[in-house]
Amino acid sequence: METENSRTSLRELALLFLRLGATAFGGPAAHIAMIHDEVVTRRKWLSEQRFLDLLGAANLIPGPTSTELAIHVGWERRRGVGLLVAGVCFIVPAMLVTAACGWAYVEYAALPQVGWILYGVAPVVLGIVVQAIAGLAPKAARTRVLRLLAALAVALVAAGLHELAVLFVIGVLAIFAERPSTPAEPEGPPPAPMWWWPFGAGGAAATGASAITLPAIFWVFCKIGSVLFGSGYVLLAFLRAELVEDLGWLTEAQLVDAVAVGQVTPGPVFTTATFIGYVLAGPAGAIVATAGIFLPAFVFVALSGPLVPRIRSSRVASAFLDGVNIASLALMVVVTVQLGLATIIDVPTLAIAVASAVVLVKWKPSATWLVVAGAALGWIVHALGLAS
Repeated sequence: METENSRTSLRELALLFLRLGATAFGGPAAHIAMIHDEVVTRRKWLSEQRFLDLLGAANLIPGPTSTELAIHVGWERRRGVGLLVAGVCFIVPAMLVTAACGWAYVEYAALPQVGWILYGVAPVVLGIVVQAIAGLAPKAARTRVLRLLAALAVALVAAGLHELAVLFVIGVLAIFAERPSTPAEPEGPPPAPMWWWPFGAGGAAATGASAITLPAIFWVFCKIGSVLFGSGYVLLAFLRAELVEDLGWLTEAQLVDAVAVGQVTPGPVFTTATFIGYVLAGPAGAIVATAGIFLPAFVFVALSGPLVPRIRSSRVASAFLDGVNIASLALMVVVTVQLGLATIIDVPTLAIAVASAVVLVKWKPSATWLVVAGAALGWIVHALGLAS
């Protein structure tokens, strides 16, 4: 069994994230839960605290949080080359599936009918996420103050405050409310590079509405990837502003179809860019769009990853990170409640969710196999006509 201090082979790193990328349905919270299951519970590559620190760091930078968490894990295990291997392997399976959907969409002017996948997988994902939260909560909410801050974070999100603002507010409150547990000397304020991003994605590309070129596609998606925080719905807003309103490259219907593909395929929702790139410029457009939207994540993690140990060793920065960690967990709780309301829609989905919970508690199988089983059950329920 490998530990935090042992060396991971690039082959093992690649195989793990290829498998996760091919089976990680359900959005960022589900992806984070599956990564936690593999790298903390099963392989012991990271401690609970280290995982929470990396998750907090990923939440503080723009881009897809779960993908950035995968990239952070690669950095932790094999530094620069591991960063590339983990990130690319997590992205590529989703990119290939989404590109295939793009090809079918261009050829047949319709999306593949794969709703049964999410029907069966979503209840399974719900159990996986709940299990991950239960595993992380004792470490993240280890004091009464942090538990109170978690409740405040949930209330702020419910009140409509932006996720990034919640992370910042709770982090600042943690500095004043609780001294961190790490007995280290102060090393100055929290390192600044985590906050180096250009605010605002506004403005159309200078190429104009009619100039759909590969450099223009790359620039548009790179700009979005550099500034985007939040869920797939936030991505939808950015894509609509750039591609529908400013550039006129897509129709409203095409954009909705693209986001739907990003939701039903495994891996990061940001592979919506792959689908759009294929629709705009074929296979080359798919590759360029994917590279553009994910490149900033690699850059931001490369800048912030080496700073995570320094943050933990500084009293002020460590307290801030404790607050960000508990706020991140609170955000996962809110997303899980929303996921549950959207997932448990009839008796079969309730049965799948309960069965998944029992299997998780009793046998603790790999989350990947549960996702595959959920997809199979979804197909069976739809084939038998039992779905509502």
